[in-house]
Amino acid sequence: MNIAQILEKQRKHLWPNHLLYYTEPLPLERGDGLYVWDVEGNKYLDFFAGILTTSVGHNNPHVNKRVHEQVDKLLHTSTLYPNPVHVELAEKLAEITPGNLDTFYFGASGTDADETAVQIAKIATGHSEVIALRHGYSGKSPMGMALTGQSAWRIGGTQIAGIKHALNPYCYRCPLKMTYPSCGVACAEDVEDVIRTTTSGKIAAFLAEPIQGVGGFVTAPPEYFTIVEEITHRYGGLLIIDEVQTGFGRTGEYWFAIERSGVVPDVITMAKGIANGLPLSAVATTPEIAASTVGAGLTLSTFGGNPVACAAALGTLEAMHADAPPARTADVGDHLRAGLERLQEKYPLIGDVRGMGLMQGVEMVRDRQTKEPAAKEVAALFEVTKKLGLLIGKGGLYSNTLRIAPPLTATKEHVDEALEKLDYAFAQVQEMVG
Repeated sequence: MNIAQILEKQRKHLWPNHLLYYTEPLPLERGDGLYVWDVEGNKYLDFFAGILTTSVGHNNPHVNKRVHEQVDKLLHTSTLYPNPVHVELAEKLAEITPGNLDTFYFGASGTDADETAVQIAKIATGHSEVIALRHGYSGKSPMGMALTGQSAWRIGGTQIAGIKHALNPYCYRCPLKMTYPSCGVACAEDVEDVIRTTTSGKIAAFLAEPIQGVGGFVTAPPEYFTIVEEITHRYGGLLIIDEVQTGFGRTGEYWFAIERSGVVPDVITMAKGIANGLPLSAVATTPEIAASTVGAGLTLSTFGGNPVACAAALGTLEAMHADAPPARTADVGDHLRAGLERLQEKYPLIGDVRGMGLMQGVEMVRDRQTKEPAAKEVAALFEVTKKLGLLIGKGGLYSNTLRIAPPLTATKEHVDEALEKLDYAFAQVQEMVG
């Protein structure tokens, strides 16, 4: 099928609320490493990795080998039957998760993982109220949308009793109109205020992303989670860290972004990059917390721990250890960050550059003093980068932040290629706005 035929079938048979990039959407046909091709043979450098999911590149040989071997053995069992790759994956994940978070429950998506984490927190603590963050994102189920702190992603006005939202650590647009570090990380203290004024005073959990993904790669100050951990535990809750986008070395130096803060959470959720594109998620917690679910009721997962998805995850971990460990990601990420900061010096449209490792956000503004969001300019830049053969993401409450997150196998040469295309695109858009 050509592009027109695919888009016609999409229009006719798929729900119209699917979010599609570009004025003329881009049907992709195949990928290899850092590159993808559309159905008409045009080549693109992928610097969004399927929303940070093809973590070790398209058609990675480690992943494909594991998948091909497993497909010839067993496609599906459900969690009613243990299988070798399911338990092997849990064992391998336990080697890289912090502290004693070495007990896992597998599901099929990040939404699934966050819901499971909240459920186990309620069971373990005996409390029911949960604190999440404004600008956060937790998925598209009723609970996921209720946890989410952005109106655009809460389809149907979803509300679930007991979920409250604290201020997020958005230093560039501080909701308290303060400046870091003189602010004393006052946004973290707001978590306690929310607990004391909007809950019963006993919470089940505090849930947050170390870097808010859909929120526009909003990056918390280093002290933030140390403060929040103490507050969460003081009010009887578990600290749930959502590493769906940040996990598996994405932010560099460590396997999980929360490790930078020195905090060991009670629960970590992970998905996206775990299996390089196959649907899989995991919730990691301690044996003691996991044991609290025994006797609380029956549970199973039809697709959690699927043999093929687990095999893909094992191949993904092999590829990460061999070709994309956290230290390498930090090095390539520093190269990317330096290049983006040079573009910031060159183009007034760039108000802020933030993030860690190979998870970098570029917030675009029409005026650096007023910080007026430049959402239309982002849309224009997207059209230019598409023509140049570069795929990037966007997000944020104001739809004005570029999300730049290539597969972790990206080289500095790939980064230079992307920076060159971005430089040209910014020049074009900057000229348009004057």
